Order: sequence, then C-alpha cells, then structure tokens
Amino acid sequence: MVNITFWGVRGSTPCPCDANVRYGGNTSCVSLEAPGLDPIVFDLGTGLRFYGDVIDPTEPFRGLALVTHLHWDHIQGLPFFVPLHRPGASMEVCGRCDEGPLHQAFEDFMKPPYFPVTPADLAGELVFTDVEEGELAWGRARILVRDVPHTGTTCGYRVEVDGVAVAYVSDHQQPVDGGPISPAVLELCAGADLVIHDAQYEPAEFALKSDWGHCTVEFAVRVAAEAGAKRLALFHHDPSHGDDVVDRLCREAEGFAAGTSVVEVVAAAEGLTVSLSASAVSGVAAVGA
Repeated sequence: MVNITFWGVRGSTPCPCDANVRYGGNTSCVSLEAPGLDPIVFDLGTGLRFYGDVIDPTEPFRGLALVTHLHWDHIQGLPFFVPLHRPGASMEVCGRCDEGPLHQAFEDFMKPPYFPVTPADLAGELVFTDVEEGELAWGRARILVRDVPHTGTTCGYRVEVDGVAVAYVSDHQQPVDGGPISPAVLELCAGADLVIHDAQYEPAEFALKSDWGHCTVEFAVRVAAEAGAKRLALFHHDPSHGDDVVDRLCREAEGFAAGTSVVEVVAAAEGLTVSLSASAVSGVAAVGA
C-alpha cells in the first residue's frame, strides 16, 4: 500500500484562521510512504513541521525531498522539521535554481539576519542535489522530473512505486489563451492513479492574475482528464478561500470531471491520507495532523 498524506495544502502564504479550520492553513507539503521505502516528501512548506511531529523520534530519519521551486511557500518549513535536529538523520533535497547551485540558495535563505539557523547548524545531514529533466531512483521508486510552466524554473514530479503512479504538479501556469497543455505536464500525469494539481483560482480571480503562474479548478480537471488520470486532488488552495469556497470548488470540479477518466475528485486537506494499491484504490481516510 502506498500512502500519500497532505500536511500543507495552501499556496502563497500560511493562512490559519477560523474560516480554514477544515482544510488547513499551512503551505505545500505532501508525504509519500510505502513499506520498506524511505519516505518521499513533495515540497518543504510550513506543513513539513506537522509531518515531523508524527515521525518516530527513536529512529534516525532518512528521506528524499522533491522541491518544485524555491518560492517561500515551498521551502520555509525546512528549519522547523524537528527530525533533522537529531543526530544521524539525513535528507536529500532535490530541485533546481536558475541563480546558482541549490545548496547556495538554501544557505542564502537560512542565515542571519533572515533566520538564526543555517543548514550546517542542523544536527542531521542535508544533501542538496541539482536536477534537470530526467529520471531519478530512490530505493525501488522511479521518479520522473519534468519542467512545468510557472513564474520561473519549476519542476513537476511523477513517482512510480509498487505499481502506483502519483503526479505532483503544485504550481502550473494555465495558458491564458486556452491553448494546449504542456506535453511535459501530460507526461507526468499520464494514466496516474493520483494527480495532485494546482487549483488556486476561480475564473474571475484568474482573469485578474492570469500571469501569476497558477490555474483554475476547471483547468486542473482538464489536465487530469486529458492525461487519462484516475483521481485528482485539488491543491495549492488560495489563502483567501475559506472552507466553504473550497467545498464549492470541489463540487464544481466533480461536475467538470463527469464522463472523463477521472473517477474521483478530492480537495486536499491537512491530515488527509489517500491510500493506493496496484490492484485497487482504497477509500480516503482522515488522519490527525
């Protein structure tokens, strides 16, 4: 069984408040776990802190982080990940930065006066790996890396393990002219058991922010459907969208998905676990975050 758990589902900025109590207010972070496989983490937003809370403190953590890009909402949880403050822990961080090596970007971000703790100050080991389009291996998992249209260099990822395929496209610039979907994005999502996809805007919002690097719920469904994916998780919710708005957008997405390959649409929420197997897709179970 492959378990995908959402620890942070927001885009742009953390936004905890009463209006967001069900879906949560932390920024992008998702874990993928399978028996006998060191965990894979998609992005290092503020939700990462809550993932750290459930990791066994008696065993040194070892994991792989797949970072889409270096905007604050995707990296600012790293220094708050308690398992990396323990001796013997290790994390390989994969991603790309146009301005220089990945390690340099994190060293610039985590240093005084912006933050008191540097990567070298952590008790655990951080290894930074610059990636290009191609394939990676992590244990028995196969990982596909592709460029995704956004505002600056951005990676999307596809993880295949134990007969299950999960695509992670957290930030995706919808074509303003309604043009074709990026072939690289369709490759990531092709036939996937689960597509986790940017669904930040309503149409009126997109009209005002059409060059901000995101997309509408309807476009997220279009991506999953054209790729022949089985399930879609709406992700990167706008910080202004309270629970009621996300509920409505999920219902609308279900309508857009009717008659396509997408048999189920969920709105990602903190603490939500989706369990997948090669033979069948299990029900969605809520877990504490």
